[in-house]
Amino acid sequence: MTSNPSSASTYDVVLIGGGIMSATLGALLRQLEPGLSIALFGRLDDVALESSNGWNNAGTGHSALCELNYTPLRPDGTVDISKAVNVNEAFQVSRQFWSYLVETGQIASPRDFLNPIPHMSFVWGAENVDFLRRRYAALQQHPLFEGMSFTTDEAQLRQWMPLVMHDRAPGQPLAATWHPAGTDVNFGALTHRLIDLLSSKPGFDLNLAHEVEDLTPTGDGQWDIAVRAVHGGGERKVRARFVFVGAGGGALHLLQKSGIPEARGIGGFPVSGQFLRCTNPDVVSQHHAKVYGKASVGAPPMSVPHLDTRVIDGKQGLLFGPYAGFSTKFLKQGSWLDLPRSIRMDNIGAMMAVARDNMPLTRYLIQQVMQSNEDRLKALRDFVPTARKEDWELITAGQRVQVIKKDAKKGGVLQFGTEVVTGGGGSIAGLLGASPGASTAAPIMLTVLQRCFADRLPQWEARLREMVPSYGIKLGQDAALCAQVRERTRTALQLDG
Repeated sequence: MTSNPSSASTYDVVLIGGGIMSATLGALLRQLEPGLSIALFGRLDDVALESSNGWNNAGTGHSALCELNYTPLRPDGTVDISKAVNVNEAFQVSRQFWSYLVETGQIASPRDFLNPIPHMSFVWGAENVDFLRRRYAALQQHPLFEGMSFTTDEAQLRQWMPLVMHDRAPGQPLAATWHPAGTDVNFGALTHRLIDLLSSKPGFDLNLAHEVEDLTPTGDGQWDIAVRAVHGGGERKVRARFVFVGAGGGALHLLQKSGIPEARGIGGFPVSGQFLRCTNPDVVSQHHAKVYGKASVGAPPMSVPHLDTRVIDGKQGLLFGPYAGFSTKFLKQGSWLDLPRSIRMDNIGAMMAVARDNMPLTRYLIQQVMQSNEDRLKALRDFVPTARKEDWELITAGQRVQVIKKDAKKGGVLQFGTEVVTGGGGSIAGLLGASPGASTAAPIMLTVLQRCFADRLPQWEARLREMVPSYGIKLGQDAALCAQVRERTRTALQLDG
């Protein structure tokens, strides 16, 4: 893949979507092969205005230190930590890549996008306390979770989370775990830093307010891309040797239009979200943690309730939620027709099967949509007993689209998480799904490289190991390397708080 300076409309790589995924892939490719010509097309007037925006997500550096949905109970009563280990492994890769960019001066300060915030799990009731104790016992033996603490002691709980414990009714069994290595990530700010990095070098074209309307294979392994200027200026076509569709919920439509067989049969289920936000300094100063609880029965994993310290542009705030809802939009600034337009003959069977088999989820979403402000405040008071309505405002988060896939037995299944779709002999890739999403952007983009640039990997391997020392190695299986990587990234990213 070489640049083609004779044609300004031909690029080695075209990135579709202005979020953290496109920015991460672009930054990786620029490190690996500086001579590539790269263009990014985003439909909005700036990057990181959809799900990557700081207030459109919870900002949790998802490392399974606190998220209880990553550690389900097995039928025999033991706790399955396999997903938690995988999620933590993935986040360690992101931390290594960010550390490399900081160490080499390509990102001036990690504080621009990353802050140390303890991660906590908090439960009440004897059964839940027992579960959390078992979870802690299973995790503390693993090198990735070294440093976690567990307590049922009220005095310790008050020290860890004074706002949560203030005026709490006595007599209820309580328990929490605490880990100092948690982080709060402003993915919007990180996206801007990565785009700035790309823009500072020749060979990168940033095209904002440009919507990609179609993708057509040329027959020789390349793609013709139809682009429309949102604010006038007509349409044009560009050609790309490789296309990455990282347009959040909008990725499904474009992958369907591409015609690749790998996108056939895939549907999307959109879930909207809202949070309560507090910026009152008197309240904010009483809480410094991300505190995750247990999800309600029937709730999707992304709806686990949590009370978070957020740091956006240097200012601290609190976020509680999410309150799930339903919208037919695939993007926060999308169209109400997004869902119906995504239904096709090849995916309608799977989508109907998912609707049939997920009635608890449907009931949960209906209940969430019907909630009053008092209902939301009541849920908040499970975490903040003294919460006052006037201190909290309701904000709308980014839109999430869960993947629906065909299944031989059930007809269709609803998947939670992220999925990379590749086709065209490795000439196109797209990302579908949601959480843990942004936290695992670096390892997800390494997956894209492995699938679509396999012929380049041998010559890139040394560089990849320089950026990600654990590349190709499971940290959980190498305690010494795990400790070394954690210490290096802690220092580089200034996570001593």
